[in-house]
Amino acid sequence: MSDNIVEINYHHTGKSTNTNELGMREMQAKVYAKRNSQYLLVKAPPASGKSRALMFVALDKLANQGVKKVIIAVPEKSIGKSFKNTKLAKYGFYEDWVVDPQYDLTLPGGDMGKVDKLVEFLHSDDSAARIAICTHATLRFAYQRIEDDHDFDDVMVAIDEFHHVSADDSSVLGTALKNILHNSTAHIFTMTGSYFRGDSAQILTPEDEALFDKVTYTYYEQLDGYQYLKSFGIDYKFYQGSYLDALPEALDISKKTIIHIPNVNSGESTKDKYGEVDQIFDTIGTIVGQDEKTGIYTIKDKENNKLLKVADLVNEDGREKVQEYLRQMSSPDDLDILIALGMAKEGFDWPFAEQALTIGYRHSLTEVVQIIGRVTRDSSNKTHSQFTNLIEQPDAKNDDVEYAVNQILKAITASLLMEQVLAPQIHLKPRKHDSEADPNGDGSSNIYVKGLSEVTSPKVRDILENDMNDLQAAILQDNTVQKGIAAEVTAEEMNKILIPKVIMNRYPDLSDEEIEQVREYTVAQLNAQYAETQSTVDEQGKINDFLKMADKFINIDELDINLIDSINPFQRAYDVISQNINSDVLRKIQSTIDANKYKFDDQELIYLYPKIKQFVVENGRKPSKDSRDEMEVKLAYALSALKVLRAKKEAQNG
Repeated sequence: MSDNIVEINYHHTGKSTNTNELGMREMQAKVYAKRNSQYLLVKAPPASGKSRALMFVALDKLANQGVKKVIIAVPEKSIGKSFKNTKLAKYGFYEDWVVDPQYDLTLPGGDMGKVDKLVEFLHSDDSAARIAICTHATLRFAYQRIEDDHDFDDVMVAIDEFHHVSADDSSVLGTALKNILHNSTAHIFTMTGSYFRGDSAQILTPEDEALFDKVTYTYYEQLDGYQYLKSFGIDYKFYQGSYLDALPEALDISKKTIIHIPNVNSGESTKDKYGEVDQIFDTIGTIVGQDEKTGIYTIKDKENNKLLKVADLVNEDGREKVQEYLRQMSSPDDLDILIALGMAKEGFDWPFAEQALTIGYRHSLTEVVQIIGRVTRDSSNKTHSQFTNLIEQPDAKNDDVEYAVNQILKAITASLLMEQVLAPQIHLKPRKHDSEADPNGDGSSNIYVKGLSEVTSPKVRDILENDMNDLQAAILQDNTVQKGIAAEVTAEEMNKILIPKVIMNRYPDLSDEEIEQVREYTVAQLNAQYAETQSTVDEQGKINDFLKMADKFINIDELDINLIDSINPFQRAYDVISQNINSDVLRKIQSTIDANKYKFDDQELIYLYPKIKQFVVENGRKPSKDSRDEMEVKLAYALSALKVLRAKKEAQNG
C-alpha cells in the first residue's frame, strides 16, 4: 500500500453491518428509535443504510402514527432503485416494503406526466396510493400546481440527498419544504451523507433546523464497524505536462477503480474527452472487444495479460445499455474499471469499488465527499479503499502547497464527520512554464486565489492597502448595518446588500466591478476577524464585535490540525504525504471541532462542569450535541472543550 495523505485504520468490528432482531443495522436502529418525531434529520454516510432506515420509519408512520401517504424525493431517477420493493419481514420486521409500480415515478417515462401522477397520488383515496417515489424536480413542479399546503396534512415527505436543498429564497425545493413545514401537519424526513452544500448557503435556517430531531452517524462510526474494510486513504499527486503521461504511475489497475476525467472546461482537460478515454484504454492495455448487448469493453492488461471489464460512461453512444448493466451488477467479477466524466458520483452504487482516481482540482467539497462515498462501502473483496486526486503541479513553493492541501484535508475530514463545512476557498494554479521553478522570477509563491476576484483596479488596491480599517469602522457605525445586526438579518443580506451600500456611499466614483472587488475583500476580512461573536456598536461608535456570520459552518482556519508530513517526488513534481490518522486521532479531530463551536472561558467551564456531571447522573448518558434542548447542546460542547483542555495539559506535562 502506498503512502497517503490520510491513512485511517478501523477496528472492523462488524458492528455497523450486524443487524438486530428487527433486521436493523446500528444506524437504522438509532433512526427507528426516533420514529415518532414529526421532523427528523438523518446525517449518515453512503452505505450506512439510510434508504432502509427510511423504509422502517415510513412503514411505522403509515401503520401507527396516522400518516396516510409517503412521498420520497430523490435527486435523480437512478437513485430511485434504492427504494425498490424490499423484503423486511423475513429479517424480523413486521411488514415488507412494497411500492405500487404506477407510483414509482423514477421509472422511464415522460416527466410532465409524472408531475400529474404525483398530484393525482396526493389526492387519491385508492388504497394502493400509499407510497410514491419521485425526483426532486417532480416534487418541485407538483408543489407549484398544488394550491393549498394543507394537501400535505398527514403526509410524510422524505427528501433524500438533502444537501440539494437550500434555505435561500431562490431555492424552489427549499421554499416548498419551508411552506409544508409551517403550513401543514406533514411529517418530514430528510437524509444526507454530506450535510453541507460547499457554499455559504445554509440548508435549513437555524430556526427551522431547531424543529428537527437529529440522528448523526459519522464515517468513523460506519467504517469502524465494518466487517471487511479496514482502512481508507486519501492522496494528492501532482504532475507536469499532461495527466495522461502521469496516469500509469497513479493508476493501479489491479484494483476495482472509478476514474473521473477532468471537466472539458478545466485546465487539466485536453478538450477531447473521447480521445482521453482512448488513451486511458491504451494505458490499461489492449482492447479485445466490446459486448454489443452491454457495451462493456474487454481489455487485456499490459502487465499480467489479465482480461479486464471496463465501462465507458463518457461516450454518449450506448450509454443507456452500459448504465443498465451497471444497475444489474451483483459480483466483483462483473466490472474492473469504470471511466466517467460527470456521472458515477452521487448515489452510484458499486460496493466492490476499491479506488477512486479523480483527475483535476475539484472546487466542490460536496463532490469530493460524494466520490469518496463510492469506494467506502463494505465488501468482501477489499480491505482497503483509496481516493486519489491527480492535479497539475501548482505554481507555488512546496510549503505553500502543503498548507493548501492541509486546508483541503481538514475540510474533508470535518465533512466525513458529518459537520457542516464551508469549503476552503483555495485554487491551486497550474504551473505555466514546466522548465521554470519560479515563473515569476521574484521568489513569490503565487499559489492560489482564496475565492476572491483578482484586483485589477489601482483605486481598489489603494482602498485595500490604505483605507481598510476606516472602511470597516464606517461599516460597523452605519445605521442600516446596525439595524441589520439588531434584526439578525441573514449573512446574504448583510454581505450582498447592506455592506455594498456603505462602500458605494464612501467611494461614489467606483464602478460596479470595483465595488464588488472591495466588497469581497472587506467581507472576507470582517469574517476572519469577527466570525465568533455577536456584535454591538455603542453610541460612541465603538466596535464591540461584528455580526456572527456563517455560524452554521466549521471555520477550517481555526482547526489546529496538521495532516501533512512531507512531500515526495512524482512525475517531475511531487505528491504530498501525511502523518497517519487512525480512529483515535479521528475522534480527537471531532473533539477539536466540537471544542471550537462554543467559546468558553475558564470560569464558564468551571460553572458548567458540575452541571455536566449532574446531567450524566440524571440521564444515564452524556449530553448530546444533536439534542433539541439548547442547554444540553451547550453542555455537550463544554464537555468537548474540557476534554481538549485536559489533553493539552497532559501533553504539556509529558
